[in-house]
Amino acid sequence: MSKIQKPHKYKKDRIFDTILFVILILGAIIILFPLLWMVMTALKTTQEVAKYPPTLFPEEFHFENFAVAWSKAPFTQYTLNTLFLVFVNMIGAVFVNSLIAYAFAKMRFPGRDFLFTIILATMMIPGFTMLIPQYVIFSKLHWVGTYLPLTVPAFLGNAFHIFMMRQFYRTIPSELSEAAKIDGAGHFYIWLRVMMPLVKPIMATIALVTFKGVWSDFQGPLLYLSDKAKYTLQLGLNVFKGRGFTDWNYLMAVSFLSMIPILMLFFCFQNYFIQGMNISGADK
Repeated sequence: MSKIQKPHKYKKDRIFDTILFVILILGAIIILFPLLWMVMTALKTTQEVAKYPPTLFPEEFHFENFAVAWSKAPFTQYTLNTLFLVFVNMIGAVFVNSLIAYAFAKMRFPGRDFLFTIILATMMIPGFTMLIPQYVIFSKLHWVGTYLPLTVPAFLGNAFHIFMMRQFYRTIPSELSEAAKIDGAGHFYIWLRVMMPLVKPIMATIALVTFKGVWSDFQGPLLYLSDKAKYTLQLGLNVFKGRGFTDWNYLMAVSFLSMIPILMLFFCFQNYFIQGMNISGADK
């Protein structure tokens, strides 16, 4: 009887896998279509972009649009400014949050759970409600117009990153840190030499999330930067937006170029990213 049922079950599994595959393909097409539209728009002339009804593919591919768009403003300087902010924020996000999370996961001190609850509660506060108080504070400190408002907060901890790293730390057996304590190691040594090598996946995940957030940030630089020499890549895109007209082909060209670093980082470190997000299944 079981021999008769096996081919039937195999056939049902094949049908299910085929349907699932088709759904995934359709979902991928829907997700990638805006990216295709962006690239095709970047390769059009200004007249083709304004044509109605719009067309997906250009009559002639103008690859020189990328070079022309890049020369419209000092985008190389904007990219270096953005990379500086990304680098500083990644250092703060990875190391500071890692230290804080280690304290909540592996150290015992009075009020630990209460403090951790307060940190988690801050995640419930909508970000836009803090814009004005933060701006007033940074203005009183005379930080407006500098990179300090865009870098210093990264060294003060992030509730979501602390939560993720704490959960990852808790998957690591306490016997490792206890053995290090017996050998005379302090908490800083345990964090640096024992824990850090074991939490590389979650550190890579936080680094990637921070990179994406800072690289794509428009609101922060718009609020705090006034000197064009300090502009970031996202602020520089405004050069293509006029009062009555927007150079959509050039805007799409630079926008696509600005996406390349994020895509490259994700494809290079996607294994770390997947491991880092799978907190419950982290390797012990």
